Amino acid sequence: MGLTTEEKMIRKALFAEEIFRWYSRVVTYGRMIKFSHTIFALPFALAALLLAHREHPITSRLVFWVIVAMVGARSAAMGFNRLADAKDDAENPRTAEREIPAGRISLRETAIFITGSSILFILAAAAISKICFWFSFPVLLALFGYSYTKRFTWLSHIVLGLVQGLVPIAVWIAITGTFSAKILALSLTLCTYIAGFDILYACQDMEFDRRQRLYSMPARFGLAKAMLFSSLLHLFTFLSILSLYRIFALSPYYLAFVSIIGILLIVEHRLVKPDDLSRVNIAFYHVNSVISLLLFAALLTEEIVGRMS
Repeated sequence: MGLTTEEKMIRKALFAEEIFRWYSRVVTYGRMIKFSHTIFALPFALAALLLAHREHPITSRLVFWVIVAMVGARSAAMGFNRLADAKDDAENPRTAEREIPAGRISLRETAIFITGSSILFILAAAAISKICFWFSFPVLLALFGYSYTKRFTWLSHIVLGLVQGLVPIAVWIAITGTFSAKILALSLTLCTYIAGFDILYACQDMEFDRRQRLYSMPARFGLAKAMLFSSLLHLFTFLSILSLYRIFALSPYYLAFVSIIGILLIVEHRLVKPDDLSRVNIAFYHVNSVISLLLFAALLTEEIVGRMS
């Protein structure tokens, strides 16, 4: 005997409720690892892919696994960072509502998420090549190790930049199977770019870091000096981006994008001042997102123009 209309409606309602529950969990995990921040580093990975393509042909399969590896590594790293910082986040008014201290995700669930993301990264690396598989383990250790540097050195921002700077090198090796010094310019770009805006972001927690005896450049040197150092790092970012023009023999189209990036870097540092941190999030989220996307757009334009000529 078939189900009644009322029973069918109840089943549909239960199914919809289950879908919504799973969707809510996915959104919660996405917020925990700040999945939206993938836009800072992923365009650099894709930029490295486009530069590597100038030396070696790529396939859609390879592009897929590079993206999967990038997402897996970043998710594992951010999950581990949230786990390592859970106690401090709970005591910091600015971060107390993050998913772990607020109780929306347990420590056990976070550990499972980190494990799953790490396995995803390792499997993706193995799908790319044997050398990528073996390198995936020290890369994970470096990603996890960063989370503890703020316990003993104010250079933690630089360490974060250096770890993130591995991305273009890893992509280059994944595509070409070899290392080339040429890709170091893009790695330096990402390193100084990440470290620079991480210093600006850390300015919000200067007083808390001092009370908790956590190490950061603002806590060690004060806001003005930290912002000056951030500006110098972003000067190196701009010069590194500019150097790609000669290293890879790019066209004048590339320079047009670089000019816009330079203007945005100046805007970012004019938005944030030692006596006014109210626009840190605008500089951190919006301006930086546009900068990373512009760099990828510049190299994608090079690829398109190269095919047309």
